[in-house]
Amino acid sequence: MPDSHDLALIAHLMRRAGFGANRDRLEEYAARGYEATLSELLNPETTPPFDDDLAHRYFPYFRIGTAIPTQQSHWVLRMIGTPRPLEEKMTLFWHHLFATGFAKVDNAPEMHQQIDTFRNHGMGNFRTLLVELSKDPAMIFWLDNCESHKDAPNENYGRELLELFSMGVGNYTEDDVKECARAFTGWTIVPGIPRYPWGEFLREFQYLPDDHDDSEKTFLGHRGRFNGEDIIDIICRQPATGRFISRHLYNFFVAEEPQVPAWPTTPPQDPEAIELLSEEYFRSNYDIRSMLAVLFRSDFFRNARYTKVKSPAELVAGVMRLVDDYTAPKPRIHEISAACNFMGQELLNPPTVEGWHTGKEWIDSGALVERINFASDQVGDLSKPGVQRIVQRLSAGGSTLTPEQMVDGCLDLAGPVVVSESRRQELVDALAGPAPCATPEDMETFGPRVARLLQLIVSSREYQMV
Repeated sequence: MPDSHDLALIAHLMRRAGFGANRDRLEEYAARGYEATLSELLNPETTPPFDDDLAHRYFPYFRIGTAIPTQQSHWVLRMIGTPRPLEEKMTLFWHHLFATGFAKVDNAPEMHQQIDTFRNHGMGNFRTLLVELSKDPAMIFWLDNCESHKDAPNENYGRELLELFSMGVGNYTEDDVKECARAFTGWTIVPGIPRYPWGEFLREFQYLPDDHDDSEKTFLGHRGRFNGEDIIDIICRQPATGRFISRHLYNFFVAEEPQVPAWPTTPPQDPEAIELLSEEYFRSNYDIRSMLAVLFRSDFFRNARYTKVKSPAELVAGVMRLVDDYTAPKPRIHEISAACNFMGQELLNPPTVEGWHTGKEWIDSGALVERINFASDQVGDLSKPGVQRIVQRLSAGGSTLTPEQMVDGCLDLAGPVVVSESRRQELVDALAGPAPCATPEDMETFGPRVARLLQLIVSSREYQMV
């Protein structure tokens, strides 16, 4: 049996670097150790990928569906069932940072294609990722670069590339925005094929040299006849870029930072951590995987437990992994993915190019009710395999369990979930005496009591944290 401290650390890693795991899986990871588990997470190519072919056989419309709920369902199914959790978590990270919305793009397969780009390049070189992003049809349309021409540059993409995607406000001038926009003229998309009668077609990136402003430009103190890739090279070399990406990684994986618009005037809560990550950004030649390795091995990560509010996607995928349901394709996945929308995170359709405001802003009276109802409905269902296993493991602990044993056992098997002593006592008080579990007749009441206790646990403030 793994040491409880090791298992708690592994559980922390899996919540942050993935979407959590049930107790059996956590014990497998803990038996192998933290470093071996981290190595597997950081090298997803060593693990078989999510079986998309199987998903497509169950849901053919995943491949061609034009409605956004189709692609949302596909992605949530991957979050729940992927054997490569960090790869998928980084995909979610980049979707939040490089926020692109279906509300304008109006092409679900193109949104899916962008998510694939984040999945394929999200743990690689940041320069490569920025180049691929700049060629992404959904992004080009979302930020109007298809409307940018050498005689009439559109500044939308150039501005957001600097402000929200790489450097942050205060590290460039308005002239830099204009020069950046000029450099990306000619980066556009092939005109789309009409949707009817055959459905949605993917637009493709197209570079038009005749529409590119090839004259000399001055950008961030550099002068030359720059094209888009030259601009990205200069951006990646900036100290501000290393700090900006480091702060985003810290905010996503370690502890809540203020919302991004406050960053120019509000310093990071842990400047030494940001500096350490930024140094690795440059030492590794902009390699995101190397930055993640430093982050997950650091004391500031190991000690930052229950410091963040789970995003809706994290909560939904984590609950489904706990109850061990929808880890493989099955009907009604759209009802699971729609729960994210009801909690305030409509995947593939963020509210603005700034993405979602996170942390405590995930919680309001309406969203909290949705979060608690979803989680309690799932763990209260005794037909779920993960719930059945918790009942079986608890009943193996003796012929009769005291309320304290019931509470401690459920907290342990559902997380482990660490709660305050006052919360623990509230849970103990909610149980009506000892729980016998020695006979089949006992089990008829023991199982529902466990399910009810799990519902109270997932409704707690502590369970909403990660």
